[in-house]
Amino acid sequence: MRKILLHTALVAAFAGSAIAVAGPTVNGQQISDVRIDAVAKMMEAQGQNVTPQARDQIKDQLVTAEVLRQEAVKKGLDKSAEFAAELANMQAMALANRLIKDFEKANPVSDADLKAEYDKLVASVPETKQYHARHILVKTEAEAKAVIDALKKGKSFDKLAKEKSMDPGSKANGGDLGWQEAGTFVAPFSEAMSKLAKGEVTASPVKTEYGWHVIKLDDMRTQRNVPSLDDIRPQLTQRVMGARIEKYVADLKAKAQVQQ
Repeated sequence: MRKILLHTALVAAFAGSAIAVAGPTVNGQQISDVRIDAVAKMMEAQGQNVTPQARDQIKDQLVTAEVLRQEAVKKGLDKSAEFAAELANMQAMALANRLIKDFEKANPVSDADLKAEYDKLVASVPETKQYHARHILVKTEAEAKAVIDALKKGKSFDKLAKEKSMDPGSKANGGDLGWQEAGTFVAPFSEAMSKLAKGEVTASPVKTEYGWHVIKLDDMRTQRNVPSLDDIRPQLTQRVMGARIEKYVADLKAKAQVQQ
């Protein structure tokens, strides 16, 4: 933190003077509260909490920077071409940042802007198909066939799953596997499941590395896996404003007479 403070203090020390409430002085050169506030605002923009103790530290750093500035002037370092170029660059970047902040303030992102951007995002995400399936997992093909026969005779799939299934994760819930994409399951299972119509049960047992399955498809749906607008509101706001700033800068550059 000390290095950050020293850097910002040096920037403030070499900045133009302003008429303001008196602060500390160094060899008669006043350090105004405006300069102290400028450093405090830079720290707050970086997420730092400016306590009274931190403000005292800012003053101390500005005093140090002013001492160094005065010594540099005595040595004539402020007359060098390198310093003039550095100062010009610092001024250009500071004014550029202020212009962008002014643009952001004058062009806030509205809820309608966010909704339009969100709709574009949703449309760009491909739809995925999901299946709500149940299964009964047994050890042998004969057991699976017996389950299918019991279902044909009207026995409840839910009840049979609780009685017969070896899958501890779904047995207690009547074999319910929840909403899943086909790729979640091993190939033989997903292939058989995806061929079923809503409410249909596999006509024959399906073999996988886990055993023999009887699968029922409760439902299917297509949806886009996109978070809600509120969940990504900060990112969307930044995205919309970023695009606006990019266009604003590009328009200004297009109007400028630039010679390389």
